Amino acid sequence: MIKGLHHSAYRCRDSEETRKFYQDFLGLKLVGTLDIKDTQSARKNSVLHTFYQMDDGSCLAFFEAPDMPFDFKAQHDFDLHIALEVDEPTLHSMFAKGKEQGIHTRGIADHGMVHSIYFRDPNGYVIELTAKMPSHDEAMNPATNGAREILDKWQAAKG
Repeated sequence: MIKGLHHSAYRCRDSEETRKFYQDFLGLKLVGTLDIKDTQSARKNSVLHTFYQMDDGSCLAFFEAPDMPFDFKAQHDFDLHIALEVDEPTLHSMFAKGKEQGIHTRGIADHGMVHSIYFRDPNGYVIELTAKMPSHDEAMNPATNGAREILDKWQAAKG
């Protein structure tokens, strides 16, 4: 049985600039680092794996691997975004903080069940902060929201 998310990992360009965004700006605590020198197959390596913890204990994690090419590109929201939950006052204060610090900041978007703001981290990833609205739980209830039926209609319409 899956208990929850331990961590979700992404590549980063520079571990310190990534730390500044996730710890200093977003407020996620750096809770772990692994300095990986050898792979399981004994291949020499130089990779730093960092972990930033959220209140529920789960983490966002990053790999800096200078000797391993990776195509960093600005992600479109539909391609990849990481959505983190906050309360409504935090959403507004982080929106102002992002603008004040010159971080690429968009929003506030009203998605009905949530309000969201968006940042771009130093690696090009889109980070969404989202606050649940009173309608959230009803909108996410598969017993009443028709989620499966909507998916089935989508699939059928694609032909």
